[in-house]
Amino acid sequence: MEQIKLNNELSMSQLVQGVWRLADWNYSDKQIEELVEACLELGIDTIDHADIYGDYSCEELFGKALKNRQDLKDQLKIVSKCGIKLTSAERPENFIKHYDTSFEHIVWSAENSLKMMGIDALDVLLIHRPDPFIDTHEVARAFTQLKEQGKVKHFGVSNFLPSQFKALQAAMDFELVTNQIEISAVALHEFDNGSIDLCQELNMHPMAWSPLAGGSIFNAQTHRVMTLKNVLHKISDRYDTSIDVIMYAWLLAHPAGIIPVIGSGKIERIKAAASALDIKLNRQEWFEIWTASRGEGVA
Repeated sequence: MEQIKLNNELSMSQLVQGVWRLADWNYSDKQIEELVEACLELGIDTIDHADIYGDYSCEELFGKALKNRQDLKDQLKIVSKCGIKLTSAERPENFIKHYDTSFEHIVWSAENSLKMMGIDALDVLLIHRPDPFIDTHEVARAFTQLKEQGKVKHFGVSNFLPSQFKALQAAMDFELVTNQIEISAVALHEFDNGSIDLCQELNMHPMAWSPLAGGSIFNAQTHRVMTLKNVLHKISDRYDTSIDVIMYAWLLAHPAGIIPVIGSGKIERIKAAASALDIKLNRQEWFEIWTASRGEGVA
């Protein structure tokens, strides 16, 4: 699997393994090890975390499983996110779900992620959601300190609109490396709000969460999604594959260099996602899917 270059110092695999459901999978330490080994064998060397995943448990589960596997950790690039505070028994001080992008919280959250996972540095730290109470200069100060201390190598955002991205970037002394946003054949809004355009303007690769639309395509109920599903089946038949593979291939075909984040913990589904790298949809096939999802042809 090829590497995608995010800047002169950072690259990541064309597909990223997401572990936001790790706690739900109820995997043993050995099964988590085997999952990581399978990903590495496929060339997937980047793992996507967030502090809140699994009600604040996934980073610790991951770290516990790989505690004695430094050989695996040395091969991985770790992405995590911070900035959301949940109401949780794990955080009894939070009486309302809210965002916190203060200097203190960003620094504490990054350091806690390192502690939970048993690693020395995060390869990328993302602000998880745009914060209406954000002080961009305070975020920049936290990022700068973490970088200077060697605790985080690179920084980015998630779910930021172009104006929000630009506002934070303007406060920074170094470039943000990605915006992790929802993109799939079902979710096209990032093409409309300017996020994909901004990524191309900045030569920045977006990461795509929920590339299979949370599995909604498999339980299609609306006319729109049923129409899209039928087109995906038609194209998948041409390539003798499944519709989920075509959905990954559709993202991978885009010239913005989209990096899909896989949401499954099943090795066979991860292998299926990787097989999408061998499928090169042509422009008309890409627009077949676009048109079916839009519900209308281009003007």
